[in-house]
Amino acid sequence: MNTIKSVKTRVWNWTGPTVPPQAKFCTNASDILREEGDAMQSFRFHGWLTCEIEARDGTIGIGNAALAPDLVKLAIDQYYAPLVIGADPFDYAYLWEKMYRTTHAWGRKGIGMTAISAVDIAIWDLMGKLVNKPVFKLLGGRTKEKIPVYYSKLYADNIDAMQAEAETALKQGYRAYKSRFGFGPKDGMPGVRENLVRVEALREVIGYDNDLMLECYMGWNLDYTKRMLPKLAPYEPRWLEEPVIADDIHGYAELNSMGIVPISGGEHEFTLFGFRQLLDLNAVSVIQYDTNRVGGITAAQKINALAEAYQVPVIPHAGQAHNYHLTMANANCPMSEYFPVNDVEVGNELFYYIFDGDPEAEDGFLQLDENKPGLGIEISSDHQKHFNIKE
Repeated sequence: MNTIKSVKTRVWNWTGPTVPPQAKFCTNASDILREEGDAMQSFRFHGWLTCEIEARDGTIGIGNAALAPDLVKLAIDQYYAPLVIGADPFDYAYLWEKMYRTTHAWGRKGIGMTAISAVDIAIWDLMGKLVNKPVFKLLGGRTKEKIPVYYSKLYADNIDAMQAEAETALKQGYRAYKSRFGFGPKDGMPGVRENLVRVEALREVIGYDNDLMLECYMGWNLDYTKRMLPKLAPYEPRWLEEPVIADDIHGYAELNSMGIVPISGGEHEFTLFGFRQLLDLNAVSVIQYDTNRVGGITAAQKINALAEAYQVPVIPHAGQAHNYHLTMANANCPMSEYFPVNDVEVGNELFYYIFDGDPEAEDGFLQLDENKPGLGIEISSDHQKHFNIKE
């Protein structure tokens, strides 16, 4: 039997050049507090974790995690790696439950679930490589010829810069776009007007035949969002993303039940049980888990099935290979988020500097190669000089 021989984790801290973001490039959950330094600091990350699981024959599966990589590394090294070493990787359902239940007292959300995600993704990549099949083939196969993607950047900036960026993306063939709000409750009515004028400016560029999604990144509250929804409705957003903090599930339910603008969320939710609560309360019209947070591919596939029964689409957060394979294999996943290849700014861009093989969008679509086993990515050596790598 080709069992798991070892689990190796590394933290990749970016030391290369970065692009300083605008002061109000995106609202966030810390905005409600008084200003003390950079309110977005805790949501901007310049580190990543890789998890390499080696089988007895030398085949290596690669997982990853972007949240709190130093803490996730400790969790994997001390708690989760010993639970899977010596096991058959094809017993992935058992291994997932073993990791989840053994650490249930402290690991069922946050750091623990992010660690489980990294290990689980690596196991799926390993399985695909062992049978020489891409992961999406193990999940059910191709449900679409290619994956539509939406352009995800358009951080709040001056209006001319945002329109110029949208115009460039439009010429590149994108037919869906996501922008971020820069103003929230503490900015009062002047901030409301600043938000609206930017939405209107983007619609002037992309028109109304293309989708526009709007993100708050938990930077608003229930009262402010209820006031904003009627003002946003004339611009026909496909969804309003994470308007309130992730724990305010009933707030999401109230906003979604208003029926003015569809509400999306789930980027900061975990496991099948967390999404059952969201669905039972009709709290979201679009689910946006991230596979490297939610519990890995094993958990994500269960959420996909549950969401399909509720007829709520799943559009994973952040793109990246682990999310693309699930999107390809599920009819209820209509498209993917896509961060364009860019200089390091917020942190999502690091994926392109750490890994080779992540598919690039062309004319608003991307493709998965049926001849690449596993997730189709490998750790790159091209940019390692720009990282401080912690073994």
